[in-house]
Amino acid sequence: MWGKVFGSVAGFAMGGPIGAMFGAAAGHAYDKMHDSVMGQFTPAGERPGGTAGFAGMGEAARQMAISIAIIVLGAKVAKVDGAVNRREIDAFKEVFRIPPGERGNVARIFDAAKKDADGFEPYARQLGQLLRSERPMLEDMLSGLFHIARADGSVTPAELAFLRRTSDLFGLEPVAFERIRRGSVRSAHHANPYAVLGLDQEASDAEVKRAYRQLIREHHPDTQIARGASSHFIETATQKMAAINAAYDQIGRERGLK
Repeated sequence: MWGKVFGSVAGFAMGGPIGAMFGAAAGHAYDKMHDSVMGQFTPAGERPGGTAGFAGMGEAARQMAISIAIIVLGAKVAKVDGAVNRREIDAFKEVFRIPPGERGNVARIFDAAKKDADGFEPYARQLGQLLRSERPMLEDMLSGLFHIARADGSVTPAELAFLRRTSDLFGLEPVAFERIRRGSVRSAHHANPYAVLGLDQEASDAEVKRAYRQLIREHHPDTQIARGASSHFIETATQKMAAINAAYDQIGRERGLK
């Protein structure tokens, strides 16, 4: 393990989770030489759902790159409005559950990343590439970053600009960003129901029903429970479901949908 962690931190310093993946590979070689750790990496062609552009790296390295990227983004969004405070650190821990054995390693990366808010873009861009076929997970990541930004009161203009740029680099649509920004049952009552479903008001009845079904599939709390997600993500999914249902019910009443 320590070989991989050392390599990952070195890769992190060289820029982004792609660098961390190569660092992880170097760390793996160290482990293999000293501890005969075998079989950590499989060729991309043998990996289900392999990510283009990461040929030769296995799922273990991909997961490590995703973890490092979200640690860095969490630290940097906390830094945007000044010194990182305890509430923001606690919010990070609420969102991204850290196994007890990894807390020291996560803290090292978080502390290095929180020195300034710059340099986040390669991580956001590469995370978008790593999860480009898993949009709901990217939305969850962005929701988690919003939770950290809100921890010390409200989202400042600087934090909002950071989050909007991160969303763009993730490859999320503007309507998804707005849905996450509203982000709670309270604000959903005042939201445009069409915006909640990612639609224009001119959308047909069939388009409304299709968008509603897709969002329900993507954001059902059972999906989060199956992933073993933290309580924050399960609660967020429940809030999203409430907002989606409320929006669909409002549109249905106005249109007479059955």
